[in-house]
Formats: sequence, structure tokens, C-alpha cells
Amino acid sequence: MSSTTPNLWSSDSPPALQASRHHTTGAWRFPAVAEHSPLASQYATVPVHGSGAVYSFTVIHPAPKTGLPPYALGYVDFDGPLRVFGRLEGKDRPTIGARYVPVSSDTFGYVFQAVQD
Repeated sequence: MSSTTPNLWSSDSPPALQASRHHTTGAWRFPAVAEHSPLASQYATVPVHGSGAVYSFTVIHPAPKTGLPPYALGYVDFDGPLRVFGRLEGKDRPTIGARYVPVSSDTFGYVFQAVQD
């Protein structure tokens, strides 16, 4: 990870996805503002806890010759409020309002995993 890329995960156990909250307005943003950013003094780094609800999604169907299966991308709403975009995994087809949690991904940095009922 380069020095210009913010760390997506906290060093807590278990790790939590990190966002930033503005000191004055309370507005959340993702990814977290980098420590070396000129805006860093205006934000606190905060963990994204718990599961979020799918706000919207789409299913991508790669070209058949790629050999890749379809996959879902979507927005997940967390308390804060915070809306984060990412890959949705764990169900063939997500549904609006379904619960997902952020998990680490070697390929993407993070993905959202479906919470099993």
C-alpha cells in the first residue's frame, strides 16, 4: 500500500473498516481521510461497525469469453450515516434492504459479505 493510500482497516481485533467523521458537521466519508491530507485536522478516523443495508445494486455480466461469472456491485448504508460502494458477495442476487458486513479482500481491499439469516 502506498503512503498516499489511506489504510482501509483498523488495527483492532477484529479489524474494522475505517471512515472519517467531520468534527464540526458530523458528516461521514469513505475512505478515511489520509493523515497527510490538508483536511486531516478537520476529521476523526472512526470505525464502521455492524452490518449495513443494501441501498441499491446492479449485477455485472462479464463477456462470456472472459470466463468470469456474474457479480454484484452495490451501495450499502451503515450507521453514521455512511453509504459505501463495493462488491456484494454471499448471495446469487442481493435484495434491497439485505444486511451485509464489510470483510477484508486481498483483491479489492474490502467486500461486503451477506449476513446469513
